[in-house]
Amino acid sequence: MSHHSVTIIGAGTAGITVAAQLLKKNAKLDIAIIDPSKDHWYQPAWTLVGADTFEMSDTRRDQKDLIPEGAKWIQQKVHQLHPEENALTLDNGERITYDVLVVAPGVEMHLEGIEGLKEAMGKGGVCSNYIDPEYTRQVLKEFRGGNAIFTQAATPIKCGGAPQKIMYLAAELFKNTRVADETNIVFATPGSVVFGVKEFLPALMNVINRHGITVKFFHNITKIDPIEKKVYFKITTTDDSNCIAINDKQSIGEEIVGEATIVMRYDMLHLAPPQRAPQFVRDSPIAHKEGPNVGWANVNIHSMQNPDFPNVFALGDVAALPTAKTGAAVRKQAPVVVDNIFKVLAGQPADNEGYQGYSSCPLVTGYGKMVLAEFGYGNKRMSDPLISTFVDTTKEKYSMWLLKKYALPYMYWNLMLKGKA
Repeated sequence: MSHHSVTIIGAGTAGITVAAQLLKKNAKLDIAIIDPSKDHWYQPAWTLVGADTFEMSDTRRDQKDLIPEGAKWIQQKVHQLHPEENALTLDNGERITYDVLVVAPGVEMHLEGIEGLKEAMGKGGVCSNYIDPEYTRQVLKEFRGGNAIFTQAATPIKCGGAPQKIMYLAAELFKNTRVADETNIVFATPGSVVFGVKEFLPALMNVINRHGITVKFFHNITKIDPIEKKVYFKITTTDDSNCIAINDKQSIGEEIVGEATIVMRYDMLHLAPPQRAPQFVRDSPIAHKEGPNVGWANVNIHSMQNPDFPNVFALGDVAALPTAKTGAAVRKQAPVVVDNIFKVLAGQPADNEGYQGYSSCPLVTGYGKMVLAEFGYGNKRMSDPLISTFVDTTKEKYSMWLLKKYALPYMYWNLMLKGKA
């Protein structure tokens, strides 16, 4: 058994950022980071990998080179949390105790959440940038027309705009490869809108109409038949007047099965798989036990402190926060968590409730074009004055594409993970 002042679960964006910021303020602080992976991936660039404008190898670093100096790296998986005992157990049976626990393991892909997805993924034109962007790139290059279907998950997912980004890039690619006229691009979402922040809708609708993309609202994917190359959707509204579509086409060839199931044939299918918190979080006392956030880490949405265990914090993708799960969100959450950790260690209340839900989604709308969507709780637009003073981020801009492809990766590796941003 070992004890640490601060134990951090997860060496992803959130875990490394919090550790680096803690050690910048107190280089002698006893910190352990638990994560089994030897690789660290810059996943925001995986959309660009899938679109053949970024190399997969450039999104990877050795984890050992990113663990902040002074932190102890425990290369194991967490098995169970015991917050009532200020302890946790690892898969190897080791028990670790702590003064403060930071839960930041990210999410896991739940392929079993869609019937047939586990068997279909990675072959026959069924792809996902969340899992294998290099296969997505292969699928797009080999596509010769037909139904190209892109789906949004019904669960919370990291980077909720990612399914749209690759679709817009694919639409441009299909024009360049001269298969656009033989292609039906379909975006199927269980939601009622293309994007939840109204200021960015006009630009996205322009892109959708420019490419003749068909948008199907209230369509929740439930099943894939890789033999017949068919995908099944459950209609998520009982009001027939709500089942609207944009740029609908008969050539898509929909079938109605039963009262509320729609079937489409696909020639390629890109999914955002269902996602959920890791099992050790779902099964723990720190998780929501019911309601829409069941299984996700329960926190005060402004301080990231667990309401039942004041020395436990959760941030990043695993936290039940009503905002988008992005690296940009972590950049604003981390300083609040760090401040509150030092307060708890000093025996003071964690009263920093400064996080207002800021998140950002760089919505790539084509090769050389991007809209930078920044927002907070309540889908209220929140713009960084350093950018919005000079650029209208609600419009497609080449400068924003440069930000996405070059500036943000540099900031991630050289500033954020080193506790400098």
